[in-house]
Amino acid sequence: MSQPRRLILPRRNVIRGLLSVGAFSITSQIWTGCTSSSSSRSDFPSPSSFTAGSTEPMTIGFIYVGPKDDYGYNQAHATAAARMASDFPWINLVEEASVPESTAVQETMRNMIEQDGAKVIFPTSWGYFEPHSLKLAQEYPKVQFFHPNHPLEPSHPQNVGSYFSSLMEPAYLTGIVAASMSKTGKLGFVIPKPIPVVLKEVNSFTLGAKSVNPNIVVQAIFTGDWSLPLKEAEATNSLVDQQVDVVITRVDSPKTVITTAEQRGIYSCGYHVNEKDIAPKGFLTGVEWNWEQIYKNYAEMFQNGKTLMNGGVAQVVTGGLKESFSKISDYGTAVRPEAKAAVDKAKQQILSGQLTIFKGELKDNKGNVVIAAGESYQQGDPRLNAIDWFVEGIEGDVKS
Repeated sequence: MSQPRRLILPRRNVIRGLLSVGAFSITSQIWTGCTSSSSSRSDFPSPSSFTAGSTEPMTIGFIYVGPKDDYGYNQAHATAAARMASDFPWINLVEEASVPESTAVQETMRNMIEQDGAKVIFPTSWGYFEPHSLKLAQEYPKVQFFHPNHPLEPSHPQNVGSYFSSLMEPAYLTGIVAASMSKTGKLGFVIPKPIPVVLKEVNSFTLGAKSVNPNIVVQAIFTGDWSLPLKEAEATNSLVDQQVDVVITRVDSPKTVITTAEQRGIYSCGYHVNEKDIAPKGFLTGVEWNWEQIYKNYAEMFQNGKTLMNGGVAQVVTGGLKESFSKISDYGTAVRPEAKAAVDKAKQQILSGQLTIFKGELKDNKGNVVIAAGESYQQGDPRLNAIDWFVEGIEGDVKS
């Protein structure tokens, strides 16, 4: 199926009022993670060490591959960007939504830089990175480009950074809820693209489900792109017809999948933002980002004159539940107390380090050992960003 034509919307400045001094209070959150190479550091200094910095106006650009009100990925970023601009009045926010992962994004970035004077750009979609952001970063070495959940290489320009808000932990917890609520033992996952960051979360969801029911089956269907509502509806209906009674999706806007599941009378789990309002009967919980914490930390860095180029901003950062970079959605009314108790127990084990999601011996769904006995992939391990397999229990092929 051909991709639907996207309408590129004009950028809009977010108008902000001055906030009280309390808006500048600093939390005790820190940025932590694993270092994947000698050139990429993953821990920010503690916000408590910040001193009052410059409040010179700075233009920051955000680019979204879909609409800002999609009940999904783009809305999660846009809401956090607006909060950042509100909390830091010296930030002039420029945005453009529904920009394709093509040379169109190069034009958008170039306009933000040359016309709006943007010094920092957050191109929030995976496909914006290569070649588009890398090309613009070389053209504009004084502009910083920050990409969510995209691995970096030593050869990449110094003014390109990456931030990983890992969803593998809330995906694992969501899998526990899904398996606890399933009567058929069949779960469904509607997947956009077989890229490592997505496969990592699909596998985490499955491993969480298998911790409740080792015989659980997760049926995977790929749509081929981030937003194809017709295919998403078809995939959901197909899963229901195959006795799946809980469905989840990683597409940009889960709305179609969740509302279709609600209409068919099965349970659903959300992604990106809390979708409880659109499925009051069947919604269980979901996997959420906390981009607000991340963008707040970046703003504090910029305020103090720190950049990727001068080494003040870490080139790679990563975090999960412990760092408040991610969370699970509030529970729906259908979730039973025993499911909540199982999640609480697993969450504490994750936070304490007792539970490692990717731990050997672990086999893929073709019987191959992908993590050897005695070996484990901890949060932030760069090997997690190279996953190209499904774990046992998933019916589907990553090459679909």
